[in-house]
Amino acid sequence: MKPRRKQREKRAHAGLWAIIIVLAGIGLVGYGCYQGVMSLIDDWCADLPSVQNTTAFDLPEQSTIYANDGTTVLAELYMEKREPVTIDQVSPYVLKGTVATEDERFYDHGGVDLQGIVRAVVVNLSGGQEGASTITQQYVRNTILSSEMNEISIKRKVREMTLAEEMEQIYSKDQILMMYLNTINYGDNCYGIQAAAKHYYSVNASDLTIAQAATLIGIPNSPTMYNPVVNPDNALDRRNVVLSRMLTNGVITQEEYDAAKAEDLNLNVQEETGTNGVYLYKYFTSYVRDQILETYDHEQVFQGGLQIVTTIDPEMQGYAEAAVQKQYDSGRLAASNQEFALTLVDPNTGFIKAMIGGKDYDADQYNIATSNSGTQTGSTFKAFTITDAIEKGINPQTTYMNCNGPVEVNGSKIYNYGKQNYGSLSIANMTAVSSNTGFIRLITDTSSGVTPESVKSVAERLGLDGDNLGTAPTITLGVYNANTTQMAGAYGTFATGGVHRDPTGIMKVTDRSGNVLVDNTAGVEGKQVITDSVAYAVTQVLEGVIYNASYGTANAAALPSGQIAAGKTGTTDDWHDLWFVGYTPQLSCAVWTGSRDNSVQLETNTWCQEIWRDLISACLQGQPNEDFKSASAPNYNSAYKGGGKSEDEDEEKEKKEEEATEGTTEETPEETPGGTAGGIAGETPGGSTGGTTGGTTGETPGGATGETPGGTTGGGTTAPDPGSSSTPGSGTAGGSSGTDTAG
Repeated sequence: MKPRRKQREKRAHAGLWAIIIVLAGIGLVGYGCYQGVMSLIDDWCADLPSVQNTTAFDLPEQSTIYANDGTTVLAELYMEKREPVTIDQVSPYVLKGTVATEDERFYDHGGVDLQGIVRAVVVNLSGGQEGASTITQQYVRNTILSSEMNEISIKRKVREMTLAEEMEQIYSKDQILMMYLNTINYGDNCYGIQAAAKHYYSVNASDLTIAQAATLIGIPNSPTMYNPVVNPDNALDRRNVVLSRMLTNGVITQEEYDAAKAEDLNLNVQEETGTNGVYLYKYFTSYVRDQILETYDHEQVFQGGLQIVTTIDPEMQGYAEAAVQKQYDSGRLAASNQEFALTLVDPNTGFIKAMIGGKDYDADQYNIATSNSGTQTGSTFKAFTITDAIEKGINPQTTYMNCNGPVEVNGSKIYNYGKQNYGSLSIANMTAVSSNTGFIRLITDTSSGVTPESVKSVAERLGLDGDNLGTAPTITLGVYNANTTQMAGAYGTFATGGVHRDPTGIMKVTDRSGNVLVDNTAGVEGKQVITDSVAYAVTQVLEGVIYNASYGTANAAALPSGQIAAGKTGTTDDWHDLWFVGYTPQLSCAVWTGSRDNSVQLETNTWCQEIWRDLISACLQGQPNEDFKSASAPNYNSAYKGGGKSEDEDEEKEKKEEEATEGTTEETPEETPGGTAGGIAGETPGGSTGGTTGGTTGETPGGATGETPGGTTGGGTTAPDPGSSSTPGSGTAGGSSGTDTAG
């Protein structure tokens, strides 16, 4: 940068003679009016900014969204597509050709070309049309005076000339030329030579040939008229004019001129691959874009040059996409419009590591993973009821509930899946088997202290949107809505000892000057929303959902590495939604499948568990297994007994009944390894009659794997989760009569 001369006090003298020539040329000033002209110029230029203030030349600059590595580009957000480059990154044909075409005396004048002005005045007075703006003037017009660009007045011209001469005192010619080349409009929303080279020829500006350079140099004179895509004939004619000027000014030889002129335009237009500037991981990236727009105004996001580093891990995102695609390719889907959504979160930082929001982002750009409306969560919501019960001092291992059905709530009958009866189960086993009736009894028994309102409060503390939650007793069955991002964040709270972090996709944001606007690199600040004792107790219960061979409904989610995990399955009314939300000490992930219009009945399957297992296994491969951080037992001081009997008491009663009737009744089949719930795999409970023995009314024993239910009282269908949710009805129970679907 050149040393600056005193210019503020001399500002009105800059380009003085050029200005007077212009005024004289149009008859506004004659000899003897010098002082009046000077005074007028002083007034016109009084409010001009200093050209030393670099922000005065700030142009709309695209914002860029990156993956967590800070280099993988996910999106470019812009109103004007531009990519600044340095002089060594531009073809010499562009540099010299631009000067030859736009301002052949560029390296000789001081910002205002007196010769050009005189020539233009003569031509225009003779009825012709010719401009005399230098490259420096054009740059000033496009930047610092852009608001006056369309104003046709002597005042604007004077202001433009004044700033142009001031610029020449501060910046070198090469600096000014590159400022111009990085800002000029090349049509098709391309601003700057690099953006134009990539768009029209799919090359960098440094690799442009003579013919290509001449084509681009010709566009700024009239970006629409000379757009080679829209008006190729006009563009070809204009290119040849540029080639002629390059030849005249010695930029190219006659042979080069002839060869270039003989070429066609030979465009290789780079089509936009993204959607609204979004290129990769579109569900996640559009979510981040929307989050940024909630914080910053549209102009700053699309023109402010923000650099946004996200939390997405490309490797983990790849694992997520592969796990989901495996299910799409399996041939096991219920219908063509069945979709999957998931969110993978690091609960220790709150960082979203992977996200899938549906089957086809480009179809309608609807993101199931972050939708405000969400979907019914089914029995995954029962984790919040367990949390509330433990906070109330109820021990889930020693408190037993009556898990037979139906149970009536405000005129609606609630059943277990398949109308099965599980007898008396501890709350822990009741959770593993996902008994609807047991959970309804827990939340409606006033002596338990567990209420719809208190369960809702727990869910809100763990990050769910209270506006989507009601207070019907069936809240415990997951009749209200949440999305996978909220559920992954909520369950992640159990993994971190009760510290909740709202999931975020944003790690760091800086502005165009490098100022840090957002810095989450150390993770989202957490808040202790439940005690570590309660969190660990909930985790112990949810481990049983995966590992309890007799009752667990998510055995398919067990990780082959032996890494401990916890989670809960969920199924909604009429099998419209299936869920699995699970976590390890390192990661929390919620997986959903269904159809957006609820037209698909999914029936039983382990899609979500398999996706979760495959994804978490891939993400943790090569890492040592970790245990959940233990904590002291909660203060189990509740007098609540639950109203059920322990399994030991039930077994003793059955034994006495068998002894009393021994030899007088027909021998029943031997008890299967599946136990009450009907199977080691726990995929399908056998029912109270059919699960233990196969049942006198059951046609098929519960079986060692629990894949086949125990007869007609076992339900007669398979299910991954024998709990239930139902669509909220008009009554406060929120369910329809006869609800018996899995959850």
